[in-house]
Amino acid sequence: MEIKTVKINIPEGCNIILGQTHFIKTIEDLYEIIATTVPGAKFGIAFTEASGPCLIRTEGNDGELIDVCVDNLKEAGAGHVFCILLKNAFPINVLNQIKNCPEVCRIFCATANPLEVVICKTELGSGIIGVIDGFSPKGVETPGDKAHRKEFLRKIGYKL
Repeated sequence: MEIKTVKINIPEGCNIILGQTHFIKTIEDLYEIIATTVPGAKFGIAFTEASGPCLIRTEGNDGELIDVCVDNLKEAGAGHVFCILLKNAFPINVLNQIKNCPEVCRIFCATANPLEVVICKTELGSGIIGVIDGFSPKGVETPGDKAHRKEFLRKIGYKL
């Protein structure tokens, strides 16, 4: 067994959702979820089959984002994984709908932070065993940090 980390490419101005799923129709269901939940979003989706032809299936409305999703999944090399890159939308806009998709087994992360995927490889194939999402904590928020957080959430419209 080999364990390695793979850096994931997240283009500037994008967020990523990385998850595990189990069925070929996932790719179309994820497309419909994003397209109908955030109509102005630009996005790419790729999904790795783990049986049959073992292809990387793709959908989306932005060719560049689709290509980056494919490259990320090729690098990871794990089956039954999906990668969504979002522009002009945030994971919070679609995450619950994606979690409720019948084929989705789990979400590994939803982030715009630097991202590494921890991969385990055996004779059978490769799988994601975890993610490293961003950086380690540097301390505990101060009253000033708390005020900034609250101000920021109101500025972007997520709180009154």
